[in-house]
Amino acid sequence: MSAGRAAALALLAWLASAAGASASDGTRGPDPGPAPLALLHVVDRGHGTEAWAENLLAGPIEVVLRATGAVPAAQPALPARATVPARGRVLVAHIARADAELLLDVVPGHPGARPREVEYAWPLGTRALDVGQAWGGSFSHGDDENRHAVDFAVPEGTPVLAARDGVVMQAEGRFGGGGLRSADGMARANFIRILHEDGTMAVYAHLAPGGVQVRAGERVRRGQRIGTSGSTGYSGGPHLHFVLQANRGMRLVSLPFRMSGPGGILRFSDASPGPGP
Repeated sequence: MSAGRAAALALLAWLASAAGASASDGTRGPDPGPAPLALLHVVDRGHGTEAWAENLLAGPIEVVLRATGAVPAAQPALPARATVPARGRVLVAHIARADAELLLDVVPGHPGARPREVEYAWPLGTRALDVGQAWGGSFSHGDDENRHAVDFAVPEGTPVLAARDGVVMQAEGRFGGGGLRSADGMARANFIRILHEDGTMAVYAHLAPGGVQVRAGERVRRGQRIGTSGSTGYSGGPHLHFVLQANRGMRLVSLPFRMSGPGGILRFSDASPGPGP
């Protein structure tokens, strides 16, 4: 097996993972889909094979390397887990067989995140407040990643502001369409993921075509304009999907948050717990 061969990436959840793998030379097909989070490099050293995970994000990720067929001897044994720093590479495992079929599961964020009590700023450049769907909304807020998400209905083109200081971890702004025709559209929403100092991550989703106004790795301040609202991806109309997330050991979960709104502190009823992992 040649050095640097990229294996497929396993997908976990929309906005949590990449739809498809990229070759290690960066080539993509005619429909690129969402950008990958990481690359798996399987390198034959002649005296053994190494599996390396390369993080493409400007923030940490957690990965699990596993075999899709017969499980080869490996050190550590498969499935093997590792945390990869921002834009870094980590040796995940030594593999006994160069022909092993491997898959890399990827989740953004460090599993050791320790959320702090923070009051988040109003994330929109408008004084109008219209909540289309709040915590535990039956339409699309029933899964772990989105149970504590809020959809703020606003006209397309409304300025989107950072609710907290942080570093842009992901910025996906290449998509132009939206609607409810297919659940595949969930992975084709323009969004920004901002990493906070306590390891939590805020996601601002369904941004307009060309509505991402920051770059991965950029440090942003609370109240700074970062984008423009829209209706890309799986969306029934223009709105901002805002959710606070943390990695809880290869599983993204949404977190309750406190936010100031145009008229004071916003009050959301706690969402009903979903099924266990």
